Amino acid sequence: MTKEKLFITTLQGKPNERVPFWFMRQAGRYLPEYRELRATTKGFLDLCFSPEKAAEVTLQPLRRFDMDAAILFSDILVVPYGLGVDVRFAEGEGPIVAVTNTAEKIAALRLEYIKEKLEPIAETVRLVKKQLPQSTALIGFAGSPWTVACYMLQGRSGKEFAAAREFAYAHAALMQSLMDVLSEATIEYLRMQIDAGAEAIQLFDSWAGLLPPDEFAKWSIEPTKKIVAAIKQSHPHIPIIGFAKGAGLNLPNYAQATGVDAIGVDQHTPMGFGLQAAT
Repeated sequence: MTKEKLFITTLQGKPNERVPFWFMRQAGRYLPEYRELRATTKGFLDLCFSPEKAAEVTLQPLRRFDMDAAILFSDILVVPYGLGVDVRFAEGEGPIVAVTNTAEKIAALRLEYIKEKLEPIAETVRLVKKQLPQSTALIGFAGSPWTVACYMLQGRSGKEFAAAREFAYAHAALMQSLMDVLSEATIEYLRMQIDAGAEAIQLFDSWAGLLPPDEFAKWSIEPTKKIVAAIKQSHPHIPIIGFAKGAGLNLPNYAQATGVDAIGVDQHTPMGFGLQAAT
């Protein structure tokens, strides 16, 4: 009989003796062992697509802290990479993404590439799953379509993503086409992770807070709702966490309308408000 995992049973709403914990960025630069391993790779994406090394990075924090869950080491921008977009990480600059802001460029995105190009990440999940303690859950993740689209339309990191917001406002039909492709790609990618062994999923909408209420409903809630419904249809037992950073007063609507099982809250959201939104 498989032992129940505290992290999973908590997401299922079952009472537990304590609150499970994990860090949202628990693998990475604060660990000297990560920095040592990172120095052996050509670039950040090379690390993400090296299953043995990515699995090791995923497991590193668990050797230091008694966490109830591991989260896959990867990046939200592997999805556009999987669609055939040029994605690279420049030292000191962060991600640089080929801008995808015309009908021709959006039409050139290839869903059929996803399985082949992202298979190394599924292999990372399998390797991690084999080595995890029996009581530790494995979280898979993806970026929500709006947040991924921000990078594809801006071409790099930013704080305001003006190019993405302007594109969504001025070219709503094209934006919808891009979001549809990203939603389908994300569904495929998450299913790959689950089939490889992920036991819960988190959707990161890191730039949801940039959207006003009407746009928030259209570009954050609706794509998330579509992804959640698809995953629940194929894998109904998998809990899904939605993290719409900066959602603020939009959070209750997000929690109820998307169908997620749990929500993440940011540092600006009182825990009481988050709990009320989730229930």
